[in-house]
Parts: sequence; C-alpha cells; structure tokens
Amino acid sequence: MSQISANGGGPPVQKLSLVVSEQAVVEGATEILKVIRPDWCRDNVRFKLFTDGITNKLVGCFKQPSAGADTAGTPEPEDVVLIRVYGNKTDLLIDRRKETENIQLLHRHGYAPALYATFANGLAYQYVPGVTLTPDTCQDDAVWPLVARRMAQMHRVQPDGPANPQPDLPAKLDQFLRLVPDRFTDPHKDERVWKVFPSVAQLRDEFEELYGRLLATDSPVVFCHNDLLLGNVIYDERRARVTFIDYEYAGPNHQAFDIGNHFTEFAGIDEIDYGRYPTPEFQRRWLRAYLQEYDKGAPVTDVAVQRLYVQVNQYALASHFLWSIWALIQAEHSTIDFDFVQFGATRFLEYRQRKDKFLALRCDDD
Repeated sequence: MSQISANGGGPPVQKLSLVVSEQAVVEGATEILKVIRPDWCRDNVRFKLFTDGITNKLVGCFKQPSAGADTAGTPEPEDVVLIRVYGNKTDLLIDRRKETENIQLLHRHGYAPALYATFANGLAYQYVPGVTLTPDTCQDDAVWPLVARRMAQMHRVQPDGPANPQPDLPAKLDQFLRLVPDRFTDPHKDERVWKVFPSVAQLRDEFEELYGRLLATDSPVVFCHNDLLLGNVIYDERRARVTFIDYEYAGPNHQAFDIGNHFTEFAGIDEIDYGRYPTPEFQRRWLRAYLQEYDKGAPVTDVAVQRLYVQVNQYALASHFLWSIWALIQAEHSTIDFDFVQFGATRFLEYRQRKDKFLALRCDDD
C-alpha cells in the first residue's frame, strides 16, 4: 500500500494493490474497508449493489449506527463509501491515471466527490446524497437549470497542463476505431454488427468528414465531463444541488460536444427513446441558463443562444458516432449483461437519421 497526492488539502488518497473480482464485489469491498475505514465493525456495514451502470460494477458501503440497529427500522447511515470496480478490459478505453487526476482536480473546485483510495481495478470515493436523473426528471424545471449551471462552472475550470489543449474527441475516436475487432468472437454478434455498420475504414472516413464540418462551427475547447449520461448526475432535492460523478472520460474537448452528449442521453439507456431528445424550445432555455453562468452574468443575446444551439446539435452527431463505436468494443469484451450491439446500432442509426437535418442548421435559423 502507498499514498498518492492529497485531495485538495484532505487526507491523502491511498493506493492499494488489491484486485476485486467482478463476481465478488462485496467481498472485495470488505477488504478495502479494512484499510480505509479500519474502525468500521463489519456487522454494522450494509452493502448495496447498484445496477444502473453498463461499464463498471458499483457497490455502496453504508455504516449503520451500532445502537438500535436491529430495532430502529432503517436507520440513517453514519458514513457511506462507494466502491467502483472497473469493467473487463475497460483499461483499453480509459486512462485510469488521468481519471484520478480529474476527480481530484474537480474535487478541489467543489464539483466532484472526494477520492479515498485507488486499487488495481477500481476506486473508492465519497458518497453523494441524492438520486440519479431519469428521462422524466432531466427536464424538470427544478433540475435542468442546476445541471446547466454546474456544467458551465465545470467548463470554466482550468486544469494543469498546456494553455491550449487539444480536444479529446478525434484522438478518442481514433483509439476506439483501432480497438474494433475485424471479426467478433461471438458469430451471432459478428453478424448483427456488420448488418448495421460499414467497415472500420469507412467509419474512419465518415468521421473525418463529419469532424471537418464540426470544426467549422468554432466550438471552444474547455474542460468537459464527456460522458454526462443521466446516471452520472446526482440530484439532491433537499439542497437543490446536482453533482456530476464518474470522470472516466473527462478532459479537454469541444464545449458543444459535452452539452450535445448530455442532450442525447435524455433518451435513456435501457429503453432508448429518441422522442425524448429535447425540443428546440427546451434547448434554448437550457442554453441560455448555461451561458448566463458561463459568461458570468453578462447579457446573453439570442444570437449567442442560437449559435450554441447549432453547435450543440451538430456535435450531438459526434456523440452518437463515438458511443456507437464504444459499444462495439464493449460487445466484444464486457462481462456485463447488456446488449451492447443493440445499443451501438441504435445510436448509429440515430446518427444517420439526424445527420442531414442537424448539419443543415444555421446560426440565422428562427
């Protein structure tokens, strides 16, 4: 066991050599707690497996009060630790060292949970009270302005590193395309994939053409979450606050990609319905609230809102493209019970369906 850099003045993050099996996450979590919460009594710890993720396994570790724990119904936990176990082969997709740096950076700004420990195939971090968003709540008038403002605040964060960083999108897409197998191990998956997708070479050519169009919109490069699906937004109604979690893909990227990616996630994951993609009217209200925060209260013009609206919808195409390719890699390697081929095909077909309409948008549209 060793220690790595501190959490913005808090206790140092412990680096453990443990490996936690995806099939025994509670047992592995117990071993981690022995190190990071040595004072916890095992008999007073309740474990909860969360099942809404399609990349990793997540377990919540809740320390219950000792007195009256058997008779007081469901007592409030005294302390909670979340332990995330990385999915199989996800290290092919994600820079784990960069992920921990991102969490610590944003925690210093008050935008991310505290990181307690890393281990060979996962993280232990602070529990954030609240509930994850759903396709219904993400458009609630009490919720969406909080998300818009928090994203704007995150986009203003200045990470350590080059003054003019390169956007992650083209390099990440190139990385993903290199990982798509020529032939999938499962013959049934292989058949299903190539009924929908063109060859990798054709996909690469198509993205290069798309990205050239997107660059012409001049969307600035900012510090982005890059994966703001609804399950990565925690809403605390009592405090009227949202917190973003899971910074696996965070880094410099086009402002419009982060927002457009979030809008595509309004469709949900388990039962995807792109009829839930936000309307132009909703988007413009959202974008106005975002710009009011991002521009520090300066007057926001209709022209600025429309410009961002065009950029966001066009970069939403890149979001569909990126995650459809990601899904193909997961289809080959992931051990999670989820139909990644169907997910990827759905997103790719949505990209194709929306492409001409979104690329035809102009900043002088009504």
